[in-house]
Formats: sequence, structure tokens, C-alpha cells
Amino acid sequence: MSSGGRGSMLAQPLQRPSGGRAAALLGLFVLGAVVALAGALVQAGWFPGGLLLALAGAAGVFLGGAYALGSRAGAVAPVAGWIITVIFLTTSRPEGDFLFGAGGGTYLFLLGGMALAVICATLAPGRQPGGDAARLGK
Repeated sequence: MSSGGRGSMLAQPLQRPSGGRAAALLGLFVLGAVVALAGALVQAGWFPGGLLLALAGAAGVFLGGAYALGSRAGAVAPVAGWIITVIFLTTSRPEGDFLFGAGGGTYLFLLGGMALAVICATLAPGRQPGGDAARLGK
């Protein structure tokens, strides 16, 4: 993404994403929600292996979305879907039913997933200005 010779990229006004990019972000949001639901069921079913599988799946979707779209927005979209779904799954219903039990594996899934979300959004490739690579002092 180049600023087209109009100054710093940070000084340029924000633009709406294209239709394809918006559809990809919406798809990543839904995929993050699906991974959260699957992870919530798997992590309790097969405790040590299921927890690692659920966290690896979440990290794969977060980082994979970032590299697929080439921006941090690709990581934030599935993270938002994952977190919203997990929050809805932690609430109890009026009948007293809930999906997450109070246990160490559940807390590791919730906190580990949030830590992975921050790590993957930080490691995601950000917007880089176009042009020739140059070293200072040359």
C-alpha cells in the first residue's frame, strides 16, 4: 500500500475497505466464532490434548487471517469473533445451564486464547510504505 507520493501514509485519510476485503473480514469473524465454539467443546472433552488442540486452532486462525489479508485487521476479525463467542458461552442460562465449568482447563483456555490473540495481532504484518528499501546514513 503506497501513499502515491502524497506524504506520509499515516497522514492519509481512512478509506472504506473494498467489498471483497469486507467479505473476507466477515468470513474471518465467523470462522473465529466457529473455532471458539469447537474449542470450548474440545478442551473439556480431552483435557490435556483437547486444550492444546483448541489453542493451536485459535492461534492458526488468528495468525492465518493476518497473513491471508496481509494486515493486522486479518488477525483482529477472528479475534473479535472468538472473544464475543467465548463471552456468550460463559454466561449461564436462566435454567442454570452453562457450557464452561469452573476448572483449570477452562481458565487456561480463556486466558490462553486471549494471550494468543494479543500475540498474533502483534506479530501480524502491518502496513508498510511502498518504495525502495533504504538504510539511514547512505
